Amino acid sequence: MLPGWERNTLDHWCKSITLAALWAIAATALAQSPESLGRAYHDSPTPARRKALEKYAASHKDVNGALAHFTLAVASFEQKQFPDAIQHLQAAQSRLPKLADYIAYYLAAARIETGDNAAAARDAAAVRSGALRSPFGAKSMVIEARGLAASGSAPEAIRMLHERSGDLAQPDGDLALATAYEAARDLTQAVAYYQRVYYLYPTGDPATRAAAALLTLRDSMGAAYPAPAPQAMVERGNQLLARKEYTRARSEFESLVPQLTGPERDQARVGIGAADYLAGNVSSAYPYLRSLDLSGGEADAQRLYYLVECARKLKDDDQIMEAIRKLNQHFAESSWRSKALVSAANYFLVANQHDKYTPLYKAAYETFPTQPAAAAWHWRVAWDAYIHRAHGAQELLREHLARYPGHPSASASLYFLGRLAELDKNDAAARTYYTRLSALFPNYYYGILARERLTQPKIVAAGPSPKTGEFLESVAFPPRKPAVPTQPDAESSLRIARARLLKSAGLPGLAEAELRFGARNGGQPYLLAIELARTAATPHERLHSIKSYAPDYLSLSLEDAPSEFWELLFPLPYQKDLVSSARQQNLDPYIVAALIRQESEFNPQALSPKNAYGLTQVEPATGRALARRAGVRRFSNRSLFQPATNLKVGTYYLRTLLDQWGGKWEETLASYNAGKARVNDWVTWNTYQEPAEFVESIPFTETREYVMAVLRNAAVYRQLYATRRAPAGDAPKAAPRRQAHRTSPAV
Repeated sequence: MLPGWERNTLDHWCKSITLAALWAIAATALAQSPESLGRAYHDSPTPARRKALEKYAASHKDVNGALAHFTLAVASFEQKQFPDAIQHLQAAQSRLPKLADYIAYYLAAARIETGDNAAAARDAAAVRSGALRSPFGAKSMVIEARGLAASGSAPEAIRMLHERSGDLAQPDGDLALATAYEAARDLTQAVAYYQRVYYLYPTGDPATRAAAALLTLRDSMGAAYPAPAPQAMVERGNQLLARKEYTRARSEFESLVPQLTGPERDQARVGIGAADYLAGNVSSAYPYLRSLDLSGGEADAQRLYYLVECARKLKDDDQIMEAIRKLNQHFAESSWRSKALVSAANYFLVANQHDKYTPLYKAAYETFPTQPAAAAWHWRVAWDAYIHRAHGAQELLREHLARYPGHPSASASLYFLGRLAELDKNDAAARTYYTRLSALFPNYYYGILARERLTQPKIVAAGPSPKTGEFLESVAFPPRKPAVPTQPDAESSLRIARARLLKSAGLPGLAEAELRFGARNGGQPYLLAIELARTAATPHERLHSIKSYAPDYLSLSLEDAPSEFWELLFPLPYQKDLVSSARQQNLDPYIVAALIRQESEFNPQALSPKNAYGLTQVEPATGRALARRAGVRRFSNRSLFQPATNLKVGTYYLRTLLDQWGGKWEETLASYNAGKARVNDWVTWNTYQEPAEFVESIPFTETREYVMAVLRNAAVYRQLYATRRAPAGDAPKAAPRRQAHRTSPAV
């Protein structure tokens, strides 16, 4: 028998060897999984990786082997190796019943490319035969129609495409109809649909294919070739403008002027000036548009609108109002007038000329009450009345609620109705307004302010107001969102299972697409959004994923959704560096996190169009100026992509602004977003009785919403995390609060 110490040593050595062997086996199994092999090959399809995946597929006769075949099929299809794709799809088909529509779609798409049209049509039809709506449903109809048309059943293809037209993605649906009509020898209809593609969707492969087909048909049909409609020709230029293809649009309009007559010719002439203006050539656009002599109609209304836009750039107030006067006189119902009214109103709003912008906004919502933006126009008038303490402000706020109860501005209307009630010493009415606001908009900026007001002793002591309650009951507020279910239903469960299978095949893109499709088309979008966020690799991708499919999450209370839902929406990555930098600058870590969430969504590699870098979106010039004082010894632009460096500089800059504003967070955040010089001006515009009045008066929508969002984010972060455990174990210092608000800027 071995001595005890030798026996213990041997036992320890054997256990170590066993553990090492187990780890090696596990690592090998992981490296040889269909997910790892499939993803590696799909991302970088080398011969060696294909061979490894083929070997795995051949040696595994289970679901994992079928997934390997499916990945090989998808890769082969993308590489245009269609016979190989068909072979692997057939090998996988019987073992992947949950992905039957995926198999059928790729079989149909591969077979149509090999000329097996009847089989392609059959497989494409099978895509839509399952109990679950397929992400490939619309695409499969196009393939089915192509297969039917090419195999002698063009009338059937045409019938199907017309019956399912609402489900078809465009321009693919119109292109398929054009092809089917051409196969049916109905060339007039074929030309009509090719022209729809060419003129309405002027960029991309469908437009190129349509253009080639039209050239062939024009040659073959001769005098029987249907000329395109003049309005369609103009619309092609308009679509190029919408896609910011300004040079192409200008050329298109120039080529149309000698071809067209009447209103369409006038529209093409105006289009030339519009293209110049949108390309930034105001000095060319303005005199050109002023010189145009048109016959009236919508083209002249459009010309006047662009004259307003040019005059705005040139800061010519008289010409703005002259163009508005002509629009009011001659084109009262034109959509170009509504655009011009609002453009001019926004111009005067930024200049704080309320005697000019208020009647313009009023004219816009009174003449165009059904436009989606009418609520925002009405709110500007109601808010102007409130902030200037005008007679009738309360009636306008109540009218705003009655007209637009589903618009976000309804939360502001409820809050300021409550504040007016407090000024009238009607605390019961104020309490009723705040209570309804908190219930309807729990995590909106004004919902959070309402809960703060509800803690005031005089509001606590007041009972509800029956009269105010009766008014609020008459308002058709949208129903509250139901709580997020804790368990998926049968459809969502199947979606999740399919997505996990696709991820196991090394095809995360298809897995994400499955969940995105389900979130758009199913009954449990929030649960699918959670699953989608789980599949993302980084905090900012998880946050962005769930925001995309839960856009109205602020209407939920924290109790209405699982904690994972909120933690995905309000993450705390880079916590150690965040807390350290915040503490060093004596800042609340939660408000720093709130700012980062709004600036970059926690993407350390974020780079804005204005060249701002990283988590806190610091511009290089600011970084260079502040780096040494922030404790950064070696600074470069690239270093702002490093979270620790970015947080040091960003929090130092935030602290500097906060000190300049004497601890006023609203002005500080507005300065962080829009620049301090602008805020110095804005704070002089009115005598603000509370911070919310300053925030609501910010003329830049982006900045106003930014300030609200950061303060709201901070409140949600505190609710989520402070009661459990503060960041890094320290109790955060709350952001300063104040009731009074001076109008003079801090110096």
